[in-house]
Amino acid sequence: MSSATGPSDLSRQPAAGRARRFAQCARAAVVAAAVLALTPFTAPAAWADTAPSRAEIYQALGLGDQAADYVVLVDTSGSMANDGKYDTVRATLRPFLDGLSAKDHVALLTFDSRPEPRYIGSAGDTDAIMSRLPKSPDPEGETDIGAALNSALGELERSDASDIASVVLITDGVHHPPAGSAYPKSTGPAWTALHRRAQAVAQHTELAGYALPLGTGATGADLLGDVVDNTTVLRPDSIQDLSGYLARAGAGTQARKARLLLADDVGKGITATWSPSARQDITGGSVAATVTLRSATRHVPLSVHDLSVSVPGQSLRVTGVPSTVTLQPGRSTAIPVRLHGKLSAGPVPYQRTEDTAARLKVSGRVTSDWARVLAPDVALNVPREVRVTGAALPLRATVGSAVLLPAVGAGLLAVLLVLWLAWRRTHRPRLRGELLLEPVFGGQLPDRIALSGRRVALRPRILGGQGSVRGRRRATDGGPQVDLLIRYTPDGSADRRSGATCGPGGHVVVGGVSFTHVPEQRADSRVPVDGRPR
Repeated sequence: MSSATGPSDLSRQPAAGRARRFAQCARAAVVAAAVLALTPFTAPAAWADTAPSRAEIYQALGLGDQAADYVVLVDTSGSMANDGKYDTVRATLRPFLDGLSAKDHVALLTFDSRPEPRYIGSAGDTDAIMSRLPKSPDPEGETDIGAALNSALGELERSDASDIASVVLITDGVHHPPAGSAYPKSTGPAWTALHRRAQAVAQHTELAGYALPLGTGATGADLLGDVVDNTTVLRPDSIQDLSGYLARAGAGTQARKARLLLADDVGKGITATWSPSARQDITGGSVAATVTLRSATRHVPLSVHDLSVSVPGQSLRVTGVPSTVTLQPGRSTAIPVRLHGKLSAGPVPYQRTEDTAARLKVSGRVTSDWARVLAPDVALNVPREVRVTGAALPLRATVGSAVLLPAVGAGLLAVLLVLWLAWRRTHRPRLRGELLLEPVFGGQLPDRIALSGRRVALRPRILGGQGSVRGRRRATDGGPQVDLLIRYTPDGSADRRSGATCGPGGHVVVGGVSFTHVPEQRADSRVPVDGRPR
Protein backbone atom coordinates (compact mmCIF):
# COMPACT_ATOMS: atom_id res chain seq x y z
CA MET A 1 0.00 0.00 0.00
CA SER A 2 1.28 3.47 -0.86
CA SER A 3 0.36 6.84 0.52
CA ALA A 4 -0.35 10.13 -1.19
CA THR A 5 3.29 11.05 -0.85
CA GLY A 6 4.51 7.82 -2.48
CA PRO A 7 6.23 7.45 -5.87
CA SER A 8 3.00 6.51 -7.65
CA ASP A 9 1.63 10.07 -7.30
CA LEU A 10 1.04 11.80 -10.60
CA SER A 11 1.28 15.29 -9.06
CA ARG A 12 3.18 17.14 -6.41
CA GLN A 13 1.65 20.57 -6.95
CA PRO A 14 -0.21 22.53 -4.23
CA ALA A 15 -3.72 21.23 -3.56
CA ALA A 16 -5.59 24.36 -4.64
CA GLY A 17 -3.72 24.47 -7.95
CA ARG A 18 -4.49 20.82 -8.62
CA ALA A 19 -8.20 21.33 -7.98
CA ARG A 20 -8.38 24.31 -10.33
CA ARG A 21 -6.55 22.47 -13.10
CA PHE A 22 -8.72 19.41 -12.75
CA ALA A 23 -11.91 21.48 -12.82
CA GLN A 24 -10.87 22.96 -16.16
CA CYS A 25 -10.08 19.51 -17.56
CA ALA A 26 -13.33 18.01 -16.26
CA ARG A 27 -15.37 20.65 -18.06
CA ALA A 28 -13.57 19.63 -21.25
CA ALA A 29 -14.42 15.97 -20.50
CA VAL A 30 -10.95 14.79 -21.36
CA VAL A 31 -9.37 12.61 -18.73
CA ALA A 32 -6.07 12.54 -20.58
CA ALA A 33 -5.81 16.29 -20.17
CA ALA A 34 -6.12 15.83 -16.43
CA VAL A 35 -3.19 13.46 -16.62
CA LEU A 36 -1.09 16.16 -18.21
CA ALA A 37 -2.11 18.74 -15.62
CA LEU A 38 -1.15 16.40 -12.82
CA THR A 39 2.04 14.92 -14.25
CA PRO A 40 5.25 15.83 -12.34
CA PHE A 41 7.32 16.56 -15.43
CA THR A 42 9.18 19.63 -16.60
CA ALA A 43 10.80 19.50 -20.02
CA PRO A 44 13.45 21.74 -21.46
CA ALA A 45 11.98 24.40 -23.73
CA ALA A 46 13.58 23.05 -26.90
CA TRP A 47 12.41 19.53 -26.20
CA ALA A 48 8.91 20.63 -25.20
CA ASP A 49 8.46 22.26 -28.62
CA THR A 50 8.84 18.95 -30.43
CA ALA A 51 7.76 16.24 -27.99
CA PRO A 52 4.07 15.24 -27.96
CA SER A 53 1.99 15.75 -24.86
CA ARG A 54 0.75 12.84 -22.82
CA ALA A 55 -2.80 13.55 -24.06
CA GLU A 56 -1.59 13.36 -27.66
CA ILE A 57 0.15 10.07 -26.95
CA TYR A 58 -2.99 8.65 -25.38
CA GLN A 59 -4.98 9.77 -28.39
CA ALA A 60 -2.48 8.17 -30.76
CA LEU A 61 -2.70 4.93 -28.78
CA GLY A 62 -6.49 5.01 -28.91
CA LEU A 63 -6.84 4.46 -25.19
CA GLY A 64 -10.53 5.29 -25.49
CA ASP A 65 -10.99 2.02 -27.35
CA GLN A 66 -9.33 -0.01 -24.60
CA ALA A 67 -11.84 -0.99 -21.94
CA ALA A 68 -11.21 -0.78 -18.20
CA ASP A 69 -13.28 -1.72 -15.18
CA TYR A 70 -14.08 0.87 -12.52
CA VAL A 71 -15.72 -0.12 -9.25
CA VAL A 72 -16.65 3.04 -7.34
CA LEU A 73 -17.64 2.54 -3.70
CA VAL A 74 -19.40 5.57 -2.17
CA ASP A 75 -20.04 5.75 1.54
CA THR A 76 -23.72 6.63 2.26
CA SER A 77 -23.61 6.22 6.03
CA GLY A 78 -25.20 8.88 8.22
CA SER A 79 -21.93 10.77 8.82
CA MET A 80 -21.60 11.58 5.11
CA ALA A 81 -24.36 14.18 5.53
CA ASN A 82 -22.08 16.28 7.75
CA ASP A 83 -20.39 19.34 6.21
CA GLY A 84 -21.94 18.62 2.83
CA LYS A 85 -19.58 15.69 2.15
CA TYR A 86 -22.09 13.63 0.23
CA ASP A 87 -23.14 16.55 -1.96
CA THR A 88 -19.46 17.23 -2.76
CA VAL A 89 -18.94 13.59 -3.69
CA ARG A 90 -21.92 13.72 -6.05
CA ALA A 91 -20.63 16.92 -7.62
CA THR A 92 -17.12 15.61 -8.19
CA LEU A 93 -18.19 12.19 -9.46
CA ARG A 94 -19.70 13.73 -12.58
CA PRO A 95 -16.46 15.09 -14.15
CA PHE A 96 -14.73 11.88 -13.15
CA LEU A 97 -17.34 9.81 -15.01
CA ASP A 98 -17.31 12.24 -17.95
CA GLY A 99 -13.62 11.50 -18.41
CA LEU A 100 -14.22 7.77 -18.87
CA SER A 101 -14.55 6.07 -22.24
CA ALA A 102 -17.79 4.54 -23.48
CA LYS A 103 -15.85 1.26 -23.68
CA ASP A 104 -15.16 1.38 -19.94
CA HIS A 105 -17.29 -0.65 -17.54
CA VAL A 106 -18.54 1.08 -14.38
CA ALA A 107 -19.96 -0.50 -11.26
CA LEU A 108 -21.26 2.20 -8.91
CA LEU A 109 -22.04 0.86 -5.44
CA THR A 110 -23.10 2.67 -2.31
CA PHE A 111 -22.54 1.18 1.10
CA ASP A 112 -23.66 1.87 4.65
CA SER A 113 -25.07 -1.00 6.69
CA ARG A 114 -24.92 -3.04 3.52
CA PRO A 115 -23.67 -2.50 -0.05
CA GLU A 116 -26.14 -1.58 -2.76
CA PRO A 117 -25.42 -1.78 -6.51
CA ARG A 118 -26.65 1.47 -8.09
CA TYR A 119 -25.37 1.20 -11.65
CA ILE A 120 -23.54 -1.56 -13.53
CA GLY A 121 -22.82 -1.05 -17.21
CA SER A 122 -21.11 1.18 -19.77
CA ALA A 123 -19.55 4.46 -18.74
CA GLY A 124 -20.92 6.25 -21.77
CA ASP A 125 -23.92 7.95 -20.07
CA THR A 126 -22.93 10.02 -17.05
CA ASP A 127 -26.48 11.28 -16.48
CA ALA A 128 -27.82 7.75 -16.28
CA ILE A 129 -25.14 6.75 -13.79
CA MET A 130 -25.59 9.80 -11.58
CA SER A 131 -29.35 9.41 -11.54
CA ARG A 132 -28.96 6.13 -9.70
CA LEU A 133 -27.28 7.69 -6.70
CA PRO A 134 -29.53 8.33 -3.71
CA LYS A 135 -30.36 11.95 -3.01
CA SER A 136 -28.90 11.76 0.47
CA PRO A 137 -27.14 9.33 2.82
CA ASP A 138 -29.02 6.99 5.13
CA PRO A 139 -29.18 8.76 8.50
CA GLU A 140 -29.29 5.42 10.30
CA GLY A 141 -26.70 3.67 8.12
CA GLU A 142 -23.60 2.06 9.55
CA THR A 143 -20.26 1.69 7.70
CA ASP A 144 -19.53 -1.87 6.51
CA ILE A 145 -16.38 -1.47 4.40
CA GLY A 146 -15.72 -5.21 4.37
CA ALA A 147 -19.08 -5.99 2.76
CA ALA A 148 -18.49 -3.20 0.20
CA LEU A 149 -15.11 -4.68 -0.80
CA ASN A 150 -16.66 -8.12 -1.03
CA SER A 151 -19.20 -6.78 -3.55
CA ALA A 152 -16.43 -4.97 -5.48
CA LEU A 153 -14.40 -8.17 -5.87
CA GLY A 154 -17.50 -10.03 -6.96
CA GLU A 155 -17.89 -7.54 -9.79
CA LEU A 156 -14.24 -7.96 -10.86
CA GLU A 157 -14.46 -11.76 -10.76
CA ARG A 158 -16.93 -11.92 -13.64
CA SER A 159 -15.82 -13.82 -16.74
CA ASP A 160 -15.86 -10.79 -19.07
CA ALA A 161 -13.81 -8.52 -16.79
CA SER A 162 -11.32 -6.18 -18.46
CA ASP A 163 -7.56 -6.48 -18.29
CA ILE A 164 -7.38 -3.27 -16.25
CA ALA A 165 -9.44 -2.60 -13.15
CA SER A 166 -9.61 0.12 -10.51
CA VAL A 167 -11.40 0.10 -7.17
CA VAL A 168 -12.19 3.60 -5.86
CA LEU A 169 -13.25 3.78 -2.23
CA ILE A 170 -14.71 7.05 -0.86
CA THR A 171 -15.50 7.06 2.87
CA ASP A 172 -15.35 9.37 5.84
CA GLY A 173 -15.61 6.91 8.71
CA VAL A 174 -13.96 3.90 10.24
CA HIS A 175 -15.19 0.37 9.64
CA HIS A 176 -18.32 0.12 11.83
CA PRO A 177 -20.46 -2.73 10.51
CA PRO A 178 -23.94 -3.59 11.77
CA ALA A 179 -24.64 -6.65 13.87
CA GLY A 180 -24.46 -9.87 11.90
CA SER A 181 -21.92 -8.57 9.37
CA ALA A 182 -19.47 -11.08 7.93
CA TYR A 183 -16.77 -8.53 8.76
CA PRO A 184 -17.35 -7.64 12.43
CA LYS A 185 -13.78 -6.41 12.82
CA SER A 186 -11.21 -4.82 10.54
CA THR A 187 -9.00 -7.91 10.70
CA GLY A 188 -9.48 -11.63 10.77
CA PRO A 189 -10.04 -14.63 8.46
CA ALA A 190 -12.75 -12.88 6.44
CA TRP A 191 -10.34 -10.06 5.52
CA THR A 192 -7.61 -12.62 4.67
CA ALA A 193 -10.07 -14.28 2.30
CA LEU A 194 -10.77 -10.92 0.63
CA HIS A 195 -7.02 -10.38 0.16
CA ARG A 196 -6.60 -13.78 -1.47
CA ARG A 197 -9.50 -13.12 -3.82
CA ALA A 198 -7.95 -9.80 -4.82
CA GLN A 199 -4.65 -11.52 -5.48
CA ALA A 200 -6.42 -14.06 -7.68
CA VAL A 201 -8.04 -11.22 -9.65
CA ALA A 202 -4.63 -9.57 -10.02
CA GLN A 203 -3.29 -12.74 -11.67
CA HIS A 204 -5.18 -11.91 -14.88
CA THR A 205 -6.08 -8.24 -14.37
CA GLU A 206 -3.92 -5.23 -13.68
CA LEU A 207 -5.67 -4.25 -10.48
CA ALA A 208 -5.17 -1.03 -8.53
CA GLY A 209 -6.97 0.59 -5.64
CA TYR A 210 -7.52 4.25 -4.81
CA ALA A 211 -8.74 5.10 -1.32
CA LEU A 212 -10.08 8.60 -0.66
CA PRO A 213 -10.57 9.23 3.06
CA LEU A 214 -12.80 12.27 3.72
CA GLY A 215 -12.16 14.30 6.85
CA THR A 216 -9.23 14.74 9.16
CA GLY A 217 -10.05 11.99 11.61
CA ALA A 218 -9.46 8.27 11.40
CA THR A 219 -11.24 6.47 8.52
CA GLY A 220 -11.40 2.98 7.18
CA ALA A 221 -10.04 3.95 3.76
CA ASP A 222 -6.72 2.27 4.55
CA LEU A 223 -8.53 -1.08 4.66
CA LEU A 224 -8.58 -1.07 0.86
CA GLY A 225 -4.79 -1.48 0.97
CA ASP A 226 -5.20 -4.57 3.17
CA VAL A 227 -7.23 -6.17 0.37
CA VAL A 228 -5.75 -4.78 -2.89
CA ASP A 229 -1.95 -4.81 -2.81
CA ASN A 230 -1.48 -2.01 -5.34
CA THR A 231 -3.40 0.67 -3.47
CA THR A 232 -2.76 4.38 -3.24
CA VAL A 233 -4.32 6.23 -0.30
CA LEU A 234 -5.10 9.75 -1.50
CA ARG A 235 -5.31 12.19 1.38
CA PRO A 236 -6.96 15.47 0.39
CA ASP A 237 -6.35 18.37 2.69
CA SER A 238 -10.06 19.21 2.59
CA ILE A 239 -13.26 18.02 0.99
CA GLN A 240 -12.75 20.67 -1.70
CA ASP A 241 -9.65 18.77 -2.89
CA LEU A 242 -11.72 15.68 -3.69
CA SER A 243 -12.11 16.69 -7.33
CA GLY A 244 -8.40 16.70 -8.04
CA TYR A 245 -7.73 13.54 -6.07
CA LEU A 246 -10.56 11.66 -7.70
CA ALA A 247 -9.12 12.66 -11.07
CA ARG A 248 -5.90 10.95 -10.14
CA ALA A 249 -7.71 7.64 -9.93
CA GLY A 250 -8.79 8.11 -13.55
CA ALA A 251 -5.35 9.37 -14.53
CA GLY A 252 -3.69 6.38 -12.93
CA THR A 253 -5.97 4.03 -14.85
CA GLN A 254 -5.14 5.80 -18.09
CA ALA A 255 -1.46 5.34 -17.36
CA ARG A 256 -2.02 1.66 -16.64
CA LYS A 257 -3.93 1.34 -19.91
CA ALA A 258 -0.97 2.82 -21.72
CA ARG A 259 1.45 0.56 -19.83
CA LEU A 260 -0.55 -2.55 -20.75
CA LEU A 261 -0.91 -1.50 -24.38
CA LEU A 262 2.81 -0.71 -24.66
CA ALA A 263 4.02 -3.85 -22.87
CA ASP A 264 5.12 -5.44 -26.17
CA ASP A 265 7.16 -2.35 -27.06
CA VAL A 266 9.20 -2.30 -23.87
CA GLY A 267 12.87 -2.90 -24.69
CA LYS A 268 12.27 -2.74 -28.46
CA GLY A 269 14.52 -0.58 -30.63
CA ILE A 270 15.89 -0.21 -34.15
CA THR A 271 17.65 -2.82 -36.26
CA ALA A 272 19.89 -2.26 -39.29
CA THR A 273 20.66 -4.50 -42.28
CA TRP A 274 22.66 -4.28 -45.51
CA SER A 275 21.06 -4.67 -48.91
CA PRO A 276 21.23 -5.83 -51.63
CA SER A 277 22.45 -9.35 -50.99
CA ALA A 278 24.09 -9.65 -54.46
CA ARG A 279 27.87 -9.26 -54.58
CA GLN A 280 29.07 -5.76 -55.53
CA ASP A 281 32.26 -5.00 -57.46
CA ILE A 282 34.24 -2.19 -55.81
CA THR A 283 37.28 -2.39 -58.10
CA GLY A 284 36.55 1.16 -59.29
CA GLY A 285 36.81 2.51 -55.75
CA SER A 286 33.09 3.12 -55.14
CA VAL A 287 29.91 1.08 -55.02
CA ALA A 288 26.27 1.76 -54.14
CA ALA A 289 24.49 -0.04 -51.29
CA THR A 290 21.51 0.40 -49.02
CA VAL A 291 21.25 0.42 -45.23
CA THR A 292 17.74 -0.43 -44.05
CA LEU A 293 16.67 0.76 -40.59
CA ARG A 294 13.61 -0.97 -39.14
CA SER A 295 11.60 -0.18 -36.01
CA ALA A 296 10.71 -3.20 -33.88
CA THR A 297 7.92 -1.42 -32.00
CA ARG A 298 4.17 -1.62 -32.59
CA HIS A 299 3.13 1.73 -31.12
CA VAL A 300 6.15 3.80 -30.12
CA PRO A 301 7.89 6.07 -32.68
CA LEU A 302 11.68 5.96 -32.49
CA SER A 303 14.50 8.24 -33.63
CA VAL A 304 18.21 7.68 -34.02
CA HIS A 305 20.49 10.71 -33.65
CA ASP A 306 24.15 11.21 -34.65
CA LEU A 307 23.78 8.32 -37.06
CA SER A 308 26.92 6.97 -38.72
CA VAL A 309 27.74 3.81 -40.66
CA SER A 310 31.14 2.17 -40.98
CA VAL A 311 32.78 -1.08 -42.10
CA PRO A 312 35.18 -2.35 -39.43
CA GLY A 313 38.27 -4.19 -40.62
CA GLN A 314 38.23 -2.64 -44.11
CA SER A 315 39.61 0.60 -45.56
CA LEU A 316 36.14 1.63 -46.69
CA ARG A 317 34.31 4.88 -46.04
CA VAL A 318 30.49 5.13 -46.09
CA THR A 319 28.80 8.34 -47.27
CA GLY A 320 25.20 9.45 -47.73
CA VAL A 321 24.07 8.72 -44.15
CA PRO A 322 21.72 11.34 -42.62
CA SER A 323 22.44 12.56 -39.12
CA THR A 324 18.94 11.83 -37.78
CA VAL A 325 16.29 9.31 -38.83
CA THR A 326 12.79 9.02 -37.32
CA LEU A 327 10.82 5.80 -37.73
CA GLN A 328 7.12 5.34 -37.18
CA PRO A 329 6.12 2.16 -35.29
CA GLY A 330 6.86 -1.00 -37.21
CA ARG A 331 8.08 0.92 -40.27
CA SER A 332 11.41 0.82 -42.05
CA THR A 333 13.42 3.20 -44.18
CA ALA A 334 16.01 2.40 -46.84
CA ILE A 335 19.01 4.74 -46.84
CA PRO A 336 21.03 4.75 -50.11
CA VAL A 337 24.72 5.01 -49.32
CA ARG A 338 28.02 4.64 -51.15
CA LEU A 339 31.10 2.75 -50.08
CA HIS A 340 34.39 4.34 -51.06
CA GLY A 341 37.84 2.77 -50.94
CA LYS A 342 39.69 -0.34 -52.01
CA LEU A 343 39.97 -3.82 -50.64
CA SER A 344 43.31 -4.76 -49.13
CA ALA A 345 45.66 -6.78 -51.30
CA GLY A 346 47.28 -8.36 -48.26
CA PRO A 347 50.99 -8.82 -47.51
CA VAL A 348 51.68 -10.19 -51.02
CA PRO A 349 49.91 -7.75 -53.34
CA TYR A 350 49.78 -9.84 -56.50
CA GLN A 351 46.89 -9.23 -58.88
CA ARG A 352 43.85 -11.36 -58.15
CA THR A 353 40.09 -11.22 -57.60
CA GLU A 354 39.35 -10.83 -53.91
CA ASP A 355 35.95 -11.67 -52.36
CA THR A 356 35.09 -10.38 -48.91
CA ALA A 357 32.10 -9.55 -46.71
CA ALA A 358 31.69 -6.02 -45.37
CA ARG A 359 30.32 -6.19 -41.85
CA LEU A 360 27.94 -3.40 -40.97
CA LYS A 361 28.52 -1.18 -37.95
CA VAL A 362 25.93 1.46 -37.08
CA SER A 363 26.55 4.08 -34.42
CA GLY A 364 23.95 6.43 -33.06
CA ARG A 365 21.71 7.23 -30.13
CA VAL A 366 18.21 5.76 -30.24
CA THR A 367 15.50 7.68 -28.39
CA SER A 368 11.74 8.13 -28.30
CA ASP A 369 9.89 11.37 -27.60
CA TRP A 370 7.36 9.26 -25.74
CA ALA A 371 9.77 7.88 -23.17
CA ARG A 372 10.20 11.02 -21.11
CA VAL A 373 6.52 12.01 -21.34
CA LEU A 374 5.25 8.64 -20.13
CA ALA A 375 7.83 8.18 -17.37
CA PRO A 376 7.66 7.09 -14.64
CA ASP A 377 4.28 5.41 -15.23
CA VAL A 378 5.49 3.62 -18.37
CA ALA A 379 9.16 2.63 -18.66
CA LEU A 380 9.81 1.98 -22.35
CA ASN A 381 13.49 1.04 -21.81
CA VAL A 382 14.37 1.91 -25.41
CA PRO A 383 17.77 0.39 -26.31
CA ARG A 384 20.17 3.26 -26.97
CA GLU A 385 22.11 1.45 -29.71
CA VAL A 386 21.08 0.26 -33.16
CA ARG A 387 21.22 -3.53 -33.37
CA VAL A 388 22.79 -4.90 -36.57
CA THR A 389 21.10 -7.97 -38.04
CA GLY A 390 21.31 -9.91 -41.27
CA ALA A 391 24.28 -10.91 -43.38
CA ALA A 392 27.34 -8.88 -44.28
CA LEU A 393 27.49 -7.09 -47.63
CA PRO A 394 29.36 -9.27 -50.18
CA LEU A 395 32.04 -7.36 -52.10
CA ARG A 396 34.44 -8.24 -54.89
CA ALA A 397 37.44 -6.38 -56.30
CA THR A 398 40.53 -6.89 -58.44
CA VAL A 399 43.43 -6.12 -56.14
CA GLY A 400 47.23 -6.13 -56.33
CA SER A 401 49.81 -5.43 -59.05
CA ALA A 402 49.78 -7.10 -62.46
CA VAL A 403 53.59 -7.04 -62.71
CA LEU A 404 54.28 -8.47 -59.26
CA LEU A 405 54.02 -12.16 -60.17
CA PRO A 406 56.14 -11.89 -63.37
CA ALA A 407 58.74 -9.88 -61.43
CA VAL A 408 58.75 -12.39 -58.62
CA GLY A 409 59.00 -15.25 -61.12
CA ALA A 410 61.89 -13.61 -62.92
CA GLY A 411 63.64 -12.92 -59.65
CA LEU A 412 63.14 -16.50 -58.54
CA LEU A 413 64.52 -17.82 -61.80
CA ALA A 414 67.53 -15.54 -61.42
CA VAL A 415 68.15 -16.84 -57.92
CA LEU A 416 67.77 -20.41 -59.10
CA LEU A 417 70.16 -19.74 -61.94
CA VAL A 418 72.73 -18.27 -59.57
CA LEU A 419 72.35 -21.19 -57.24
CA TRP A 420 72.60 -23.63 -60.11
CA LEU A 421 75.72 -21.94 -61.44
CA ALA A 422 77.26 -21.97 -57.98
CA TRP A 423 76.38 -25.65 -57.61
CA ARG A 424 77.74 -26.46 -61.06
CA ARG A 425 80.94 -24.57 -60.37
CA THR A 426 81.50 -26.72 -57.29
CA HIS A 427 80.12 -30.08 -58.39
CA ARG A 428 80.62 -29.90 -62.14
CA PRO A 429 83.80 -27.86 -62.80
CA ARG A 430 85.48 -28.03 -66.21
CA LEU A 431 88.01 -30.82 -66.60
CA ARG A 432 91.46 -30.12 -67.95
CA GLY A 433 94.51 -32.15 -68.74
CA GLU A 434 94.71 -35.88 -69.50
CA LEU A 435 94.21 -39.23 -67.79
CA LEU A 436 96.75 -41.98 -68.38
CA LEU A 437 95.34 -45.50 -67.93
CA GLU A 438 97.66 -48.50 -67.68
CA PRO A 439 97.68 -51.89 -65.99
CA VAL A 440 98.97 -51.84 -62.45
CA PHE A 441 101.71 -54.32 -63.29
CA GLY A 442 102.59 -52.81 -66.68
CA GLY A 443 103.10 -54.80 -69.81
CA GLN A 444 100.79 -52.73 -71.99
CA LEU A 445 100.77 -49.37 -73.59
CA PRO A 446 98.75 -46.81 -71.67
CA ASP A 447 95.48 -45.36 -72.80
CA ARG A 448 95.56 -41.60 -73.00
CA ILE A 449 92.20 -39.81 -72.52
CA ALA A 450 91.93 -36.06 -72.94
CA LEU A 451 89.85 -34.28 -70.30
CA SER A 452 87.50 -31.50 -71.43
CA GLY A 453 84.04 -30.38 -70.60
CA ARG A 454 82.41 -31.19 -67.25
CA ARG A 455 82.11 -34.96 -67.58
CA VAL A 456 84.13 -37.42 -69.63
CA ALA A 457 83.13 -40.98 -70.50
CA LEU A 458 85.91 -43.57 -70.10
CA ARG A 459 86.12 -46.11 -72.92
CA PRO A 460 89.77 -47.15 -73.10
CA ARG A 461 90.63 -48.58 -76.54
CA ILE A 462 93.53 -50.66 -75.29
CA LEU A 463 92.54 -51.72 -71.76
CA GLY A 464 88.80 -51.96 -72.39
CA GLY A 465 86.16 -51.49 -69.77
CA GLN A 466 84.15 -48.33 -69.23
CA GLY A 467 83.53 -45.58 -66.72
CA SER A 468 83.27 -41.84 -66.25
CA VAL A 469 85.14 -38.89 -64.82
CA ARG A 470 83.73 -35.66 -63.36
CA GLY A 471 85.22 -32.98 -61.18
CA ARG A 472 84.51 -31.51 -57.75
CA ARG A 473 85.97 -28.19 -56.68
CA ARG A 474 87.21 -27.80 -53.13
CA ALA A 475 89.00 -25.12 -51.19
CA THR A 476 92.57 -25.60 -49.97
CA ASP A 477 95.18 -23.41 -48.35
CA GLY A 478 96.74 -22.88 -51.71
CA GLY A 479 93.46 -21.93 -53.32
CA PRO A 480 90.65 -23.89 -54.93
CA GLN A 481 91.51 -27.11 -56.74
CA VAL A 482 89.54 -29.64 -58.75
CA ASP A 483 89.54 -33.29 -57.74
CA LEU A 484 88.62 -36.02 -60.25
CA LEU A 485 85.86 -38.46 -59.27
CA ILE A 486 86.63 -41.59 -61.24
CA ARG A 487 84.18 -44.47 -61.68
CA TYR A 488 85.35 -47.53 -63.64
CA THR A 489 84.56 -51.20 -64.33
CA PRO A 490 87.16 -53.28 -66.22
CA ASP A 491 84.63 -55.54 -67.97
CA GLY A 492 81.73 -53.16 -68.28
CA SER A 493 79.60 -54.90 -65.62
CA ALA A 494 77.92 -52.95 -62.82
CA ASP A 495 78.99 -55.55 -60.23
CA ARG A 496 82.66 -54.68 -60.65
CA ARG A 497 82.17 -50.91 -60.81
CA SER A 498 84.30 -49.03 -58.27
CA GLY A 499 85.57 -45.52 -57.87
CA ALA A 500 88.19 -43.25 -56.37
CA THR A 501 89.03 -39.58 -56.03
CA CYS A 502 92.16 -38.35 -57.71
CA GLY A 503 93.68 -35.00 -56.80
CA PRO A 504 95.22 -32.69 -59.41
CA GLY A 505 98.30 -34.45 -60.82
CA GLY A 506 97.59 -37.44 -58.60
CA HIS A 507 97.55 -41.23 -59.09
CA VAL A 508 94.88 -43.78 -58.09
CA VAL A 509 94.10 -47.41 -58.86
CA VAL A 510 90.54 -48.39 -59.77
CA GLY A 511 89.53 -51.90 -60.86
CA GLY A 512 93.12 -53.00 -61.38
CA VAL A 513 93.91 -50.03 -63.60
CA SER A 514 96.22 -47.20 -62.66
CA PHE A 515 94.82 -43.72 -63.36
CA THR A 516 97.29 -40.83 -63.49
CA HIS A 517 96.16 -37.23 -63.97
CA VAL A 518 98.38 -35.10 -66.16
CA PRO A 519 97.54 -31.41 -65.62
CA GLU A 520 96.99 -29.26 -68.69
CA GLN A 521 100.31 -27.40 -68.42
CA ARG A 522 102.21 -30.70 -68.35
CA ALA A 523 100.10 -32.56 -70.86
CA ASP A 524 102.00 -31.07 -73.82
CA SER A 525 105.35 -32.12 -72.41
CA ARG A 526 104.32 -35.76 -72.51
CA VAL A 527 106.42 -36.28 -69.37
CA PRO A 528 104.96 -38.73 -66.86
CA VAL A 529 104.33 -37.46 -63.35
CA ASP A 530 106.74 -39.96 -61.83
CA GLY A 531 109.52 -39.00 -64.33
CA ARG A 532 109.59 -42.35 -66.00
CA PRO A 533 109.60 -42.40 -69.81
CA ARG A 534 106.44 -43.80 -71.38
